[in-house]
Amino acid sequence: MNFDNMSFDTATFLLPLLKIIWINILLSGDNAVVIALACRGLPEKSRKWGIILGAAVAIVMRIGFTAIVATLMSWPYLKIIGGVLLLWIAVQLLVENNDEKEVKQSDTIWQAVRVIAIADLVMSLDNVVAIAAAANGSWMLIILGLTISIPMIVFGAQLVIMLIERFPAMVWAGAGLLGWVAGELILDEPSLKFLFDAIPAAVAHVLAPALGAVFVLGLGWLLRRRHTAHASDIPA
Repeated sequence: MNFDNMSFDTATFLLPLLKIIWINILLSGDNAVVIALACRGLPEKSRKWGIILGAAVAIVMRIGFTAIVATLMSWPYLKIIGGVLLLWIAVQLLVENNDEKEVKQSDTIWQAVRVIAIADLVMSLDNVVAIAAAANGSWMLIILGLTISIPMIVFGAQLVIMLIERFPAMVWAGAGLLGWVAGELILDEPSLKFLFDAIPAAVAHVLAPALGAVFVLGLGWLLRRRHTAHASDIPA
C-alpha cells in the first residue's frame, strides 16, 4: 500500500473517497446499533464519552484490519476471492432480514469500549473487504474514509437508519455500488488478464463493473421476490 500524492480536488481522489464513505455507512448500521446498545446503561454524562472512545477504538482497529486485508489483496487470486465475497455481501444486503442483536449493556465506560471494540472487529469483515477494494491500495483513502465515516455512523446512527428505511432505493444503490466495486476488483486480477485482452481497455473498465452491478441487482431482486412469495404461502 502507498501514501499517494493525489490532489484533493481531483476526481481520482474524491470519487474513491466518496465510495468508501458511502459503503462504510451502508454496511455499518449494525455496528452503530451495537454502540448505542453497549452504552445505554451508562449514566448520561458518561454515555457521550463511551461513544466517543468506542468510536476512536473502532477507527484505529478498522484502519489496521483494512490495511491487512488490502495488503493481502496483492496476493495471486485473492482479488477473485475478494470480488466474489463482495458480490455475496451485496446480494445479502438486499435479501437478509436483520434481527435485533442482543448486546449486554455496560456499567462502566471501559466495559462499553471493550464491547464496542470486539463487536466492531467481529462485524466489520464485509466493510473491510469493500473498503480495501474501493481504496485500491491507498493508505490515505482508507484512513480518511474511515476517519470521516465512522463518527458519522456513531453520532448519526438513528438518522442513517431512518433514511435507509424511508428511502429503500438507497440500499439498492449501495448494493449496486458494491457489485460495481467487485467487478473492478476482479478485473484487476492479473491471472484473468487473458479474458479481457480481446476487449479495449476503456470498454473492459466499464463492462466488468457494470456486469457486477447488474448481477447483484438482478439476483437480489429474484431472491427478494422468491422470499416474498414464500412468506405469502405461510399461513398466518
